[in-house]
Amino acid sequence: MSQHTCTVSWERAATQAFVDHRYSRAHRWQFDGGASVAASSSPHVVPLPFSDPAAVDPEEAFVAALSSCHMLWFLDFAARAGHLVNNYRDAAVGVMGRNSQGYLAVTQVTLRPHVHFAPGRGPDAQAHEALHHRAHEACFIANSVK
Repeated sequence: MSQHTCTVSWERAATQAFVDHRYSRAHRWQFDGGASVAASSSPHVVPLPFSDPAAVDPEEAFVAALSSCHMLWFLDFAARAGHLVNNYRDAAVGVMGRNSQGYLAVTQVTLRPHVHFAPGRGPDAQAHEALHHRAHEACFIANSVK
């Protein structure tokens, strides 16, 4: 099995009292391969100016992880089947709501992939749907959530 790491770093500015809850939620995600990502709470959860709307928030990252995992499996299965994918775009959407225990949660993620194949090198509609179904079943992230 594999292990995946990320270092999350935040530091209070000297001018912020902190205990009054008026502090920046901006922070950094540093990944083992060297990527560094600006992160923050969502402005939908913590109002401006205490959130950074330009940064990635955990809810967005969750949606992106599901979409990315699905895409990677889809591309793998399409390549194995001999289909030639020219591009793949997913405008995924996550919805916050109350779960069955009454806690706020990302209760629904809808993937909306649009795949373009090279002319004459793509599956028919039924096989295309089957590729997405296989990708969903294989996705590590999808298998990790309810």
